[in-house]
Amino acid sequence: MTALATIGRFDVSPLVDAAGERASVRFLEFFASHIRNPNTRRAYGRAVGEFLSWCEAHGVASIAAVQPLHVAGYIEELTQARSAPTAKQRLAAVRMLFDWLVVGQVVPVNPAASVRGPSHSVRRGKTPVLDPHEARQLLDAIDVSTPVGLRDRALIGLMVYSFARIGAALGMRVEDAYVQNRRLWVRLHEKGGKRHEMPCHHNLEAYLHAYMEGTGIAEDRKGPLFRTIGRGTGQLTRTPLPQANAYAMIQRRAIGAGISTRIGNHTFRATGITAYLKNGGTIEKAAAMANHSSTRNTQLYDRRSDAVTLDEVERVLI
Repeated sequence: MTALATIGRFDVSPLVDAAGERASVRFLEFFASHIRNPNTRRAYGRAVGEFLSWCEAHGVASIAAVQPLHVAGYIEELTQARSAPTAKQRLAAVRMLFDWLVVGQVVPVNPAASVRGPSHSVRRGKTPVLDPHEARQLLDAIDVSTPVGLRDRALIGLMVYSFARIGAALGMRVEDAYVQNRRLWVRLHEKGGKRHEMPCHHNLEAYLHAYMEGTGIAEDRKGPLFRTIGRGTGQLTRTPLPQANAYAMIQRRAIGAGISTRIGNHTFRATGITAYLKNGGTIEKAAAMANHSSTRNTQLYDRRSDAVTLDEVERVLI
């Protein structure tokens, strides 16, 4: 293949190559133009790659030769080895890819269209949540005498107090923290191109002001808000902080604060929503603040029932 053989981190599978150049180009266009969200692109690329590797190992000669039985067999094996949500996501990726190939007249029908995924119903999210005292402990444990400390406190504070997704937080520019009606606001660019604006909690306002002014980035309005640290300098660069780096930072900060809960980037969104609801907030307002299209999504982050369950367990007085 030529330079068309790769785009970003996606390699064209031999099964795609075997179907001809038209199939290869259409395959690359699926990731390059049809899927715009980088996180979805990465997840679907991994899912499609795993499926095509499975097909290759099971003797499928070309992507055009994939049949419903192949897709069903893959999903059946995957369901036995992985969780139901993982199997459903993999099936969705394969189904969307073949829809794209059908429209491009690479294959006549979608072999995944008739395959059903495993049943799965979720009423309670699995994201680990911090107790408000733990969240406070984590924030207070950060040494803010350095640029990296100011950055880390501001980023964690943003996710806690504004319920921001990590992708939206890391996508912010300095100009997305702005003053309106004598109060600092934040502008978040959420999934699907949605723009979400909300005023800052007074703690978040203090963290952001300290970070922008203490690191000298306040005047770089078009630059990224959260940045990497230069190797050996300890100073901020102009490179946006990658999501993987943010995750590694959170792990270090949790260990440094003595927090044993296994947390991730999404923990702070759930922590903020739960704390808000515990203090009399409504699920409707929480959904608006989190930029959820439905309160059903917000309810997955509502972990108030954890405390009730713990209280009931302690009634077993033996």
